[in-house]
Amino acid sequence: MLAYYLNDFDPFIIRLWGDIGPRWYGLAYVLAFGAAYWIYRWLAKRGYADLPLAQVGDFVLGAAIFGVLLGGRLGYVFFYKPEMLREPLSILRVWEGGMASHGGMLGILGFTFYYAWRHKLSWTNLGDNLVVAAPIGLFFGRCANFINGELYGRATHVSWAMQFPKELFDNTDEMDRAIATCSRIDPSLTTPEAIVAAVHRQPQVKEILRTILTPRHPSQLYEAFFEGIVLFAILWFVRTRMRQPNGVLTGLFFICYAIVRIVVENFREPDATLIAGFTRGQFFSFFLIAIGVAVVAVAKIRPAFPKKMSI
Repeated sequence: MLAYYLNDFDPFIIRLWGDIGPRWYGLAYVLAFGAAYWIYRWLAKRGYADLPLAQVGDFVLGAAIFGVLLGGRLGYVFFYKPEMLREPLSILRVWEGGMASHGGMLGILGFTFYYAWRHKLSWTNLGDNLVVAAPIGLFFGRCANFINGELYGRATHVSWAMQFPKELFDNTDEMDRAIATCSRIDPSLTTPEAIVAAVHRQPQVKEILRTILTPRHPSQLYEAFFEGIVLFAILWFVRTRMRQPNGVLTGLFFICYAIVRIVVENFREPDATLIAGFTRGQFFSFFLIAIGVAVVAVAKIRPAFPKKMSI
C-alpha cells in the first residue's frame, strides 16, 4: 500500500506563546507585497509605468490594504461565507485565513480606478504593471494555503497524492473515527481542532490519521505553479518583450488567470455549494474572462502607450 505524505506543517513560524506568534500566512503577504513593490519599481525605472518612482510605494501599499486585504476578505465573506455577517468581528480575524482571490482582484480594480482618478493617471497603465507582480503574490498565497493544509484537492490515488488533517472538519465519519481512536492515547483529543493541532507534536496521532484520511490532490501546489510561476512568466514576457497598448496586460491577466482557475478547480475539492454545476471559483472566473476580453478590445481599439515609451 502506497504511503502518502501527510501534511503536518505547523501554521506558525514560531510559537511565542500558545497560539500567538508569526504565521506562514502572514509572511506570505509580506513577501507578496515586497515583491510587488520591487517589480513595480523595476518597471517604472525602465519607462513601463507612468507612475512617478516616488509614488510607487504609496500605490502598492494602498493596493495591498484596500485591494488585496479588504477586497479579498470581503470577497470571501460575500462569495463563500455570508454566515460570517452574523458575527461581524469574525471578519477581522484575517490571520485565521479566508481570502478570496476574485474579491482581491475586484478590490484592486476599484482602488486602481480611484488612484488613477485622484492623481490623473491612466488606470490601465497602473493596472498593467501591477498585474505583472500579482502572480508572485498568488504564488506565495497558495504556498501558505498548502502549509495551512486548507483548500485541498479532490480524492485521488496518484502517487503524489497527499493527506490533509483539516479534512476532519468536513467529513463527519472520518472525524468520529479519529476522535474515537486518538482519544484512547490522549483523553484531551476529543475535537477535530485538538487532533489537527496534535499532528505537529504527537507522532502517534499522525500515524492514526494515515489510516483514516483520504489521499487527495495537492491542488494548492498546482495553483501555485500555474497561477503563480506560469502566469508570471507569460505577463513578464509580454510586458518586457512586446510593445502593447495600456490595458492589454490587465485584460490578459484576467483571461489567463480565469482559464487556469477554471481548469485547476477540477482537481480542487469544492469549498462551497456549486452554482449551475460549477464551483464558485469557476463560476466567478467566467465573468473575469468577459471583463478581460472587453479590456483588451478597448485597448486595441483606442491604443495608448506608456508616456516614456511613446513614439
